[in-house]
Amino acid sequence: MTVQPIRLFGDPVLRTPADPVVDFDVELRKLIADLTDTMREQNGVGLAAPQLGVGLRVFVFDVDDMLGHLVNPVLEFPDAEEQDGPEGCLSIPGLYFDTKRRQNVIAKGFTGHGDPVQFVGTGLMARCVQHETDHLDGVLFVDRLDPAARKEAMKAIRQADWYDPATPPTVKLTPHVTTNPFSLGR
Repeated sequence: MTVQPIRLFGDPVLRTPADPVVDFDVELRKLIADLTDTMREQNGVGLAAPQLGVGLRVFVFDVDDMLGHLVNPVLEFPDAEEQDGPEGCLSIPGLYFDTKRRQNVIAKGFTGHGDPVQFVGTGLMARCVQHETDHLDGVLFVDRLDPAARKEAMKAIRQADWYDPATPPTVKLTPHVTTNPFSLGR
């Protein structure tokens, strides 16, 4: 188990959809341990494999005293209730912007041993699960902002001390949108 460097906004791996996990082996469980150690070292509530440069569909979380992970997640939304509040990302350090998310989620997937798992998340847990699943699709939370807020976020990113002009930021619309890209009523 080792703390790993986190990839920052602008790194192409953060914009690349991750591959499904097919081997539930020791290497996967080491990745989960590395993700957990790195997330905890950075005081995060979630971390996805692409943030460590690994293109696999797995993330870890530590929300409301619930520490866990999910492999090959599939999300369902039992209702259309929304939440709006500050959201940040370890790959966009130090910046927070109000982001709309669904209030409730049912998350299904597998453990690191390949056992099926399902849990229900509300509030912060629902936000975390949606945020980390977006990472697995190559989507960042700034992609979910309305145009004015996104413009403000991109300006703040370009002014951040960690920003590298050699890897300019790009915006990618979320693949979970069916009509209005700024509506959560999918």
